[in-house]
Amino acid sequence: MGFNLIVFSFCLLILSGKVDDSLIPDAIKLPDSCRLVAGFVSAAIITFVSIPTIVLISKHKKLYDVPNDRTSHLFNTPTLGGCAVLAGFTIATIIFSYRSSAAELAYILGGLIPLFFIGIKDDILIIDPKTKIIGQIFASLIVIWIGGIYLSSFYDLLGIDNINSVIGIIVTLFLFLILINGFNFIDGIDGLASAIGFIASVFYGTWFILTGNINYAILGFSLAGALGSFFYFNVFGKRHKIFLGDTGSMVIGFVEAILTVKFLEFNRIAEEKFRFTSAPAISVGLLIIPLFDTLRVFVLRLGKGKSPFKADRNHIHHSLLALGLTHLNATIIIVIVNLFLVILALLLKNFGILKLIAILLLVMTGLSYILHLIVRRHKK
Repeated sequence: MGFNLIVFSFCLLILSGKVDDSLIPDAIKLPDSCRLVAGFVSAAIITFVSIPTIVLISKHKKLYDVPNDRTSHLFNTPTLGGCAVLAGFTIATIIFSYRSSAAELAYILGGLIPLFFIGIKDDILIIDPKTKIIGQIFASLIVIWIGGIYLSSFYDLLGIDNINSVIGIIVTLFLFLILINGFNFIDGIDGLASAIGFIASVFYGTWFILTGNINYAILGFSLAGALGSFFYFNVFGKRHKIFLGDTGSMVIGFVEAILTVKFLEFNRIAEEKFRFTSAPAISVGLLIIPLFDTLRVFVLRLGKGKSPFKADRNHIHHSLLALGLTHLNATIIIVIVNLFLVILALLLKNFGILKLIAILLLVMTGLSYILHLIVRRHKK
């Protein structure tokens, strides 16, 4: 498998035009549309061929998650799926992005690498939550502070539009931490984190295509391709079933945070027909599941005097499992709710940022409370 992957990656390099132009006929240099498709497909293939080997090594070295009183699986399952996802989308993104994006890609990879090692260590040895947060802050600041990928506007929220770089960095760091941990929190049942990540990546990738931001479109679609392959093994895999682990869930949250920041920044200068006046609310609708679940769980844990990072079974997906639903059925229900809220946000895109965010949160709060009542009745 390793040799085939090397050959496959070399062929992609040739097709992408990343090697000496004199060695490549003009006929096989890819236009933008082909780069996007090639990024998606190659990320999917790399992830797909990597997972069986990762599963084999994980089982041989006993690197798997053992069921306990707060997990939802019944058998020992490898947890290093994030390695395949990271390999798939980073190789595809690097190969098919334009040379002009080299600097930004370098900072993105510079942030992903320490985050990857933090996740690997936590998947294998388990690390202290405080140590994990410090590592997340370090990885995020590489992209935000050094790479310059941070918010510069509040979109007139509370009468504030442009903000200085210090405030922008602080707010963006908070967004990164919320999404990194949000995707980590919802990764408790098969397919959920990867499905939500897939939807967000496709949405952002499509918008970036329409607005001419091809490099970030490639980043979005490459992640979507990798997540599509992972979803197959995670949900339908038997011999090669695998989990994302902290490595994968944190990487997804990290990349979605980057895509969200660039969406909000590019939206300000986009053509009017592609510009959203309530862009922050659109992002909230798109990522409502990890955002709301994180907020909900934090409030519940703090209300009980517990650490907000102490694991429990109070997540939305745990409530659905308590009703006797399978992992797949619970994931489908949550994804449908997510899609409904995305459509609602798009339909009400001119409603105003605060009003639209309030509506989305009220809908999620109402649905969450209804689910709580159903679960309580079911237990009785």
